[in-house]
Amino acid sequence: MTETSFIYRFEPASRPGAPPLLLLHGTGGDENDLLPLGGMISPGSALLSPRGRVLEHGMPRFFRRLAEGVFDEDDVRRRALELGDFIASARERYGIAAPIAVGFSNGANIAAALLLMQPDALAGAILLRAMVPLSNPPRAKLDGKQVLLLSGQADPIVPAHNSAKLAALLSDAGADVDQKILPIGHQLSQADVTLSRGWLGGINARAA
Repeated sequence: MTETSFIYRFEPASRPGAPPLLLLHGTGGDENDLLPLGGMISPGSALLSPRGRVLEHGMPRFFRRLAEGVFDEDDVRRRALELGDFIASARERYGIAAPIAVGFSNGANIAAALLLMQPDALAGAILLRAMVPLSNPPRAKLDGKQVLLLSGQADPIVPAHNSAKLAALLSDAGADVDQKILPIGHQLSQADVTLSRGWLGGINARAA
């Protein structure tokens, strides 16, 4: 399906009270990639999963980059606002609350940018292998937003100082950031599933 020119998948909730999830794939992924992850970390949640609209050598992404780890920041800002519009349209169409973003790599970076540019678009975020998306971000008010940041100790793409800077940036804006450093690289692992599921369970328990 398409909504504001995004190709996407939507799976309705099957469990009352389960938070809706916005699933944002990494480079080369698509709208199907993270559906199994969403089902594992929050069974019964509504799942909204768009495909990135930028192509890099035929591989979908959510924004352009100039080199690995070097982002086209004008494009980051524009694409984050497009994503915010998509979320608003999908929320109206499907009657869902503001979702919690679950982003991996490029998808985590656009989720971080969206948090900083349109805080009300998301209820919170799980950022898997995220980097600082903007060198000069707007002053965001993220009071009450819950963010889980899972970084890889041996990640060849995201330097440790960069993920630490992102954690500080979000915390300084008022978010409640839980950063964990895992003994892995850039790839996803079972630990990501276990920690994400436990974190979401804690969010749900506090909201109940």
